[in-house]
Amino acid sequence: MKPIKDMPEFSRPREKLEEKGVEALSDYELVTAIIGSGGGEGRDVRSLSYKVVNLIREKKGDLSLEELTKIEGIGLAKASQILAGFELARRHIVVETVKITEAKDVLPLIGRITSKQQEYFICISLNGANEVIENRTVTVGLLDRSQVHPCEVFADVITDRAASVIFAHNHPSGALEPSNSDLKIQEQLTEAGRILGIKVLDHIIISKKGYYSFQENGLVH
Repeated sequence: MKPIKDMPEFSRPREKLEEKGVEALSDYELVTAIIGSGGGEGRDVRSLSYKVVNLIREKKGDLSLEELTKIEGIGLAKASQILAGFELARRHIVVETVKITEAKDVLPLIGRITSKQQEYFICISLNGANEVIENRTVTVGLLDRSQVHPCEVFADVITDRAASVIFAHNHPSGALEPSNSDLKIQEQLTEAGRILGIKVLDHIIISKKGYYSFQENGLVH
């Protein structure tokens, strides 16, 4: 695993946050952005972050200072940063499980890109019960197109152990019909998902004029 300093700048968590927004970061990248650096010589912050995220998932977010500081490299200062972030979230954010049953259920999750002047491509990963695991911005493109590659789309989805995904992107032009490029990307991603055993449930185009669901229009198989 490469240390942060050896990674390209665009893929470092804090640089990625600046470019794509905090929602684009995986759990591991969020922890890396919080703790900032390794806990001493020879320790890599990415390795520490994986250990912290595994503990978070094991404890369902119910962490203690003692448990965090048992991780070699996580001292009082870094443990305090993590716990303070969790407490702030608990005080101000009510987290509810979001279950997707139809295209309209996705709209509140992607409303933030409706009026963007660049094309944003979003990937929503879901568990076997169609409950949302993660909602990420994968790419931010030019005025009228976003370059999307299956490796970039599915890398974090695999980490999520997702059963299925829903894609979404905006059309700054306002048009709702999928372009030839949209159809080609959908075909590539569906095939990649098939190989990985991850089902593509839908692909939604959103603009100020409304939305277009590939599933509702018979384009998802």
